[in-house]
Amino acid sequence: MILIGQYDSPFVRRVGIALRLYGFPFEHRPWSVFSDAEKVAEFNPLRRVPTLVLDDGEVLIESGAILDHLNERAGPSRAMIADSGPERRQALKVCALATGLADKAVSLIYERALHAQTSDTWIERCTAQIRAVLDALEADRAGRAGLWWFGASIGHADIAVACALRFLRDGHPALREDDRWERLAAHLERCEALDVFREIAQPFSPPS
Repeated sequence: MILIGQYDSPFVRRVGIALRLYGFPFEHRPWSVFSDAEKVAEFNPLRRVPTLVLDDGEVLIESGAILDHLNERAGPSRAMIADSGPERRQALKVCALATGLADKAVSLIYERALHAQTSDTWIERCTAQIRAVLDALEADRAGRAGLWWFGASIGHADIAVACALRFLRDGHPALREDDRWERLAAHLERCEALDVFREIAQPFSPPS
């Protein structure tokens, strides 16, 4: 398999971490959606990452769809999310909140880096959405006593939240309030201490 995209993207990173945790071998092509856009377009006309090229040539796009395939390939006993029922729905909700948070954080980066004239209204809207999601995730985590979000081992919800938080920390340090979101800060620290998170990582670099 070939994973396309840079690890400073929270979406690419969560797929890379899952691939490692599942033990699936893959080649990494750290292409930028800006400087390597035409290379990416050969596999994904949207010029977006992550893009995963399977061994038979099939191309998967969008992190949720990619992880769904990896879960199916790993099998129920190794999948990092429940097969069905309330726990699956709850985990998918946490993942959706985390990826939505990451999406808004990316939007803020693009707004400030790519527009000579920024929109205060858009910046305020994205910031409010980010803070509201952080409050919701903090409250959800406070209601769970285990080491990980859904059980005794790390799952996709844990990975999605940690990757979003790392991107937010690196890309928007002014939004970091560890005292307000102390459980999320502890979650990020726990994940970043793992070898796989240290391996699948890249210093943040804003687009130019």
